[in-house]
Amino acid sequence: MDRDMSVEEHLGELRRRIIWVLATFVIMLALGLWLAKGAFDYLQSIPPAADLPLHAFSPWSGVRVYMQFGFILAAAGTMPVVLYQVWAFFKEGLLEREREATIRYIPLSILLFLVGLAFAYFVVFKMALYFTTTVNRKMMLEETYGITEYFSFMLNILLPVSLLFELPVVIMFLTRLRIVTPRRLQRMRKYAYFALVFIGTVITPPDLISDLIVAIPLIVLYEISVFLSGAVDRKIRASEARGSLAR
Repeated sequence: MDRDMSVEEHLGELRRRIIWVLATFVIMLALGLWLAKGAFDYLQSIPPAADLPLHAFSPWSGVRVYMQFGFILAAAGTMPVVLYQVWAFFKEGLLEREREATIRYIPLSILLFLVGLAFAYFVVFKMALYFTTTVNRKMMLEETYGITEYFSFMLNILLPVSLLFELPVVIMFLTRLRIVTPRRLQRMRKYAYFALVFIGTVITPPDLISDLIVAIPLIVLYEISVFLSGAVDRKIRASEARGSLAR
């Protein structure tokens, strides 16, 4: 995004980048549909699905889950391209040093997403499923899981938690663009804590231990974001000071 470009030129560039993203998604969707069966078989072979017989309650259950897996794999494969296109759109408004710094956010964001995905599946999802199974057994209910309901329940936990782990990268990028500042993040701390605890309460079983297991890592992520925002802000100020002295 060049500061000297007209509005029409900005819109034209944005359109080209969106087309790149959509074209990548179509290619990744074809690949995702090809890999969907393998991903489905893998998730069925490991706990907790390995211990649960899954059933199809409608003729479309298998098709729906298969398509879900294909689209999710396509979205995951497209994410690096989306991040690069966002960076490329804004890069002309950044200094050379800032461009080099922000391009590093792309591999970091992918790493954090994968860490969040692992945390969501092996900690949050397993806790939530254990809680629901325990309640069902106490109520003397026979558990019969539909394949659609099981994987929808899983994805409704995995995707939000994985995206929350992107918080440090988002904050660093917004700090580079001067949209947020460390001081503002510090002032918002109590509201952020409340929001993160609320999210942890919503996506976990209603007991204190489970809530804390999820809320504490989210709060730590916020504090890491504040720290990184401060580091980025100090670098920006130091760079501006050197530029002023040079003039």
